[in-house]
Amino acid sequence: MTTACDDIRITSLAERPALIPRVYEIADTWPPFIPHDLVGSALLGRVVEDFPDYCVVATDGDRVVARGLAVPFDGSADGREATPDQGWDRVLTWAYQDRRRGRAATAASALEITVDTAYLGRGLSYRMLEAMRGAAARRGHDALFAPVRPTAKHLHPHVPMAEYIGRRRGDGLPEDPWLRVHVRNGGTIVKVAPASMTVSGSLAQWRGWTGLPFDLDGEVEVPGALVPVRCDLALDRAVYVEPNVWIRHRTAGDGTSE
Repeated sequence: MTTACDDIRITSLAERPALIPRVYEIADTWPPFIPHDLVGSALLGRVVEDFPDYCVVATDGDRVVARGLAVPFDGSADGREATPDQGWDRVLTWAYQDRRRGRAATAASALEITVDTAYLGRGLSYRMLEAMRGAAARRGHDALFAPVRPTAKHLHPHVPMAEYIGRRRGDGLPEDPWLRVHVRNGGTIVKVAPASMTVSGSLAQWRGWTGLPFDLDGEVEVPGALVPVRCDLALDRAVYVEPNVWIRHRTAGDGTSE
């Protein structure tokens, strides 16, 4: 499967395995503390090799310009649901538990879409999302779930996520640009994932990641963080618990659209 966007080619990584070592060549805008989520630091780097049928890559000539990562998991097992409160961390953990135990996948979840900074504003994120939906459909899934990180929420760190996602423009679409991409692409907002990922570190680590002093107890506003980071001087610890937004996309596999 190939998707055109100017001269950009988008395929699954299973179709172009030679690109697997290159998917992290992209210049991105992720906040510097995000890679220190323990689940992500342990497992995310393996996703492209272990689940290439679910992951997509975009190239412009020989240059890798975007990646889309997703995983399959069993959302029907006891104590599970397709949209858990722990969001991103939970589905990534389930994917590897299920792979190890040989469980059949009943659901698929996107993990990220990252577009090279030089290619932002070209509508490539829409194309990547469509390609990820197609990849999930080819694996037999009628939906692709996504614990979405709203891109403008960091500008409103004290606004509860439930309130934030209710903010709409005059045309009824979400105010947040990334939520708007998903909704325009047929996605349905399901619920908030209040603890989608967690980053915990010493105060020295947080100072190194952010350049902030972390010298007062309580909430610290950190650039790029969707909610404040909790700082505890006595424990020499600061913890960031990020909320995301679960969105469900129907795939081409069920013959319907929203």
